[in-house]
Amino acid sequence: MALTRIVDLLGRDSFPAQTLHRDYLHVPGAIKTPGDLFGFDVLNDVLAQHRLEPPRLRLYAEGKPVPADQYTEPVTSLTQTVSRRVRPELLRELLEDGASLILDKGDELHEPLEFFAAELEQWLHTQVHVNVYASWTARPGFSIHWDRHDAVIVQIEGSKRWKIYGPTRYKPVLRDVVDNEAPPGDPIAEVVMKPGDVLYLPRGWWHQVTADQGEHSLHVTAGLAPPHTGDRFVSWLATRLLASPTFREDPPILAPLEEQVTYLRRVWAELDAALSDPLVLDRYARAMDVGYRGRPRASLPYLGEPPADPDLLVRLTSYRLRHEPVEVDGRQLLRVSGAGTEVQLIPSDLPPLLLLTQIGWHRFGALADIGDMSVDAVVELVDELVRAEMATVKKADRP
Repeated sequence: MALTRIVDLLGRDSFPAQTLHRDYLHVPGAIKTPGDLFGFDVLNDVLAQHRLEPPRLRLYAEGKPVPADQYTEPVTSLTQTVSRRVRPELLRELLEDGASLILDKGDELHEPLEFFAAELEQWLHTQVHVNVYASWTARPGFSIHWDRHDAVIVQIEGSKRWKIYGPTRYKPVLRDVVDNEAPPGDPIAEVVMKPGDVLYLPRGWWHQVTADQGEHSLHVTAGLAPPHTGDRFVSWLATRLLASPTFREDPPILAPLEEQVTYLRRVWAELDAALSDPLVLDRYARAMDVGYRGRPRASLPYLGEPPADPDLLVRLTSYRLRHEPVEVDGRQLLRVSGAGTEVQLIPSDLPPLLLLTQIGWHRFGALADIGDMSVDAVVELVDELVRAEMATVKKADRP
């Protein structure tokens, strides 16, 4: 399956340096075959094969949610478990009347969307969720609003008008200390998205979206969430500072002022030392990468080592792994950290590991070739990664 190459489409070097968190960006016709990413046939299958309830699947009309019982029905299983199933005709009527359909976390339901999210995650070192939006009329699903995360939008089918107003509060967050203000009066830009167009919007930018071009619209939005805000960095730093007795002891709130000042000076000195480390932000980014669990996937039917079959396929489940050489008991090893854990490999495992960091499935035989090793050695490597929930295996003929 071909990747979107979204990194190069947005600008591998220029986007982080000039656009990210700063300004919107519209790239017309960037993706030549957007239907490879998602489509209505896929959406129909998802709706039929999964029991999706709000907020995973929801309808909105003019900024208000449509009650789920207006387009789903209860279904009772043999074990008397009740879930809700989409009623296609009720759904059609609501969509025809102007409701918009939203499917959350499509990256967990459709592999091309997972790989699209992984491209962004690996590049920008952040978590990404991909939502799907479908509309049929000019009636807006949402009123003018802003999102609490940066967004990368890809138009799949039809067209949609985006009115972009810009921000009114600098970097608003989910639990902000003040409410965001009303949007500016006039948009700073209007963009009509066509199939294959890509649009980037920073968080906090007001916008309104309508399918007012006389045709249906299907687009996906990759949300970069949660954002790497300063309070997340400070929370991470506070956890690291617990190694110091100063940050484990009780502040002397009942002591004389002189003792309180002495305590505050100790706190300040240790904070200053921690923040003076020129690599502190790199350490924070590494911690966020290796702690990210990715999208775990089982490797059934293999409960132990997979067979030494060169045609078996393997891929990573998190593409934010970190690796570095380490010495353990006098031995040179390769430490691989990610998915909330770490494993120790041998240095000769590095070439196949680097191949695995290229998003997508890889044959055991290809890993053996690039590492100049046997397929049996690849099995040992893959088994370590699978047991750490960093990778997953499937048969080549599995759909």
